Amino acid sequence: MSLYGASLETGLHCMVSLVDPPDSGPPSTRELAEFQGLSPSFVAKLFTKLAKAGLVTSAEGIQGGFQLARDPADVSLWDVVSALEPNKPLFRCREIRRNFILFKKKPPRWATCGLCPIHAAMRQAEKQMRLSLEAVTLADIAAEVGATVPQEFNDKANAWLAERRSSRRDSKTD
Repeated sequence: MSLYGASLETGLHCMVSLVDPPDSGPPSTRELAEFQGLSPSFVAKLFTKLAKAGLVTSAEGIQGGFQLARDPADVSLWDVVSALEPNKPLFRCREIRRNFILFKKKPPRWATCGLCPIHAAMRQAEKQMRLSLEAVTLADIAAEVGATVPQEFNDKANAWLAERRSSRRDSKTD
């Protein structure tokens, strides 16, 4: 069974953090990575995919960074899944029903005709998951996060990002 993993989780966290960017300006992929304790090159690769999908835009230069390309209420979780894990099924049927020992070399037609009922059930589950992810937006997730994260954490996060941005600017002028 194929499952979504670190790329999707990281991408979603980064995208949610762009919903309400700090006053100091849009964060860089390096800042997003360091803030979350992740590899900067890993996050940069994700943002390349997100930009290619039209979900984020970047500003170049020392004050550059990433921002959402669309209103967060118009970006579904499925949009992010599609950008980071394109065409990745949750279930990959291996057609093991063809390999039963009693079939010797060639399975009978009755054993392999039509879609395997297990595969059909998994496709239906995947369809329901997609519909569910299409119904949830970055704005929805950000609202839930905002309702649970203390203001003190937000203030510290904004201060950290502002300090990092200031360090970028200061190191460039030296």
